[in-house]
Amino acid sequence: MRKAFAFEQLQRMIGGACSLERGFAIDGLATLSSAGPRHLSFLTASKYREQAASTRPWVVEDPYLAYASLSACWQFRSVEQDSSRSIAADARLGEGVILGPGATVGAAAVIGDRVRVGAGAHIGAHAVIGSDTELRAGVVIEHACQLGQYGLVHANTVIGSDGFGFARNAQRQWVKIHQLGTVRIGNFVEIGAHCSIDRGALDDTVISNGTKLDNQIQIAHNVVIGEDCALAGCVGIAGSTSLGDRVMVGGGAGILGHLRIADDVVIAAMSLIAQSIPSAGAYGGAFPQMPQKHADRSAAVLKQLPSLRSRLMQLERLVDQPSGERSE
Repeated sequence: MRKAFAFEQLQRMIGGACSLERGFAIDGLATLSSAGPRHLSFLTASKYREQAASTRPWVVEDPYLAYASLSACWQFRSVEQDSSRSIAADARLGEGVILGPGATVGAAAVIGDRVRVGAGAHIGAHAVIGSDTELRAGVVIEHACQLGQYGLVHANTVIGSDGFGFARNAQRQWVKIHQLGTVRIGNFVEIGAHCSIDRGALDDTVISNGTKLDNQIQIAHNVVIGEDCALAGCVGIAGSTSLGDRVMVGGGAGILGHLRIADDVVIAAMSLIAQSIPSAGAYGGAFPQMPQKHADRSAAVLKQLPSLRSRLMQLERLVDQPSGERSE
């Protein structure tokens, strides 16, 4: 259970003004959409202002930096145990579990029936592995992550590594945002070799039932992937983006953060997706390398190409007409 802190303790850390009572207990950090009455959240973008309207404001100079500072209060701390043991005393293993040479199971982890764990794999404290799932050699399941039933994770994949989150202080130094969420993976999910799936900053990173991931894929913190999606090798998805059901993404494609991709979207290989996709269909496209200001201008022109082509065709037809047939 995460520790609660009195409001005055936290205020001494980050300053600011708030009407909360000094002894008011704060249980943790959460997003505005999921926060309870004893959670702290933060507002840095106007599009979330409506969600913040019903909260009791705590005004600080830099909300994002304050959030980064407070995240250290609730970071996970490993349970100490005898390093010579491969299975923690309070771990729970189901029937027919097979552990390969050098595999380790952390404190209070729960492993379902008939799970197979490859050589050198590690299952962290409080992690949950569903029945009939296989973890190949060298797989790392970090603390508190959850994998469903009938899954397969190929060699050397890491599930639950810290998301890439930092805030800058007044000296322009990076302050780590401790990642307090986890990773939740559904049933019948297959994940390729050498993938990295980051844990959420506050809410969880989610991969839903039936989804398949190829090798060397990066899933950033708070990404949500729907059911029966398929992602080819070297795809990268930035933080807080959500994919609907049955989305297919070609190899090497990149999807920027905070986007929404609709159900049944197909994204071509090597594409860069920089805007949300609201409806099903096939999408793609990429520019060769160029200065950013030129790329921005090219992108703006590219969107106008269909209308420019139509106007050009009209002009060509006009030029091809005999001079007597042209309207004045």
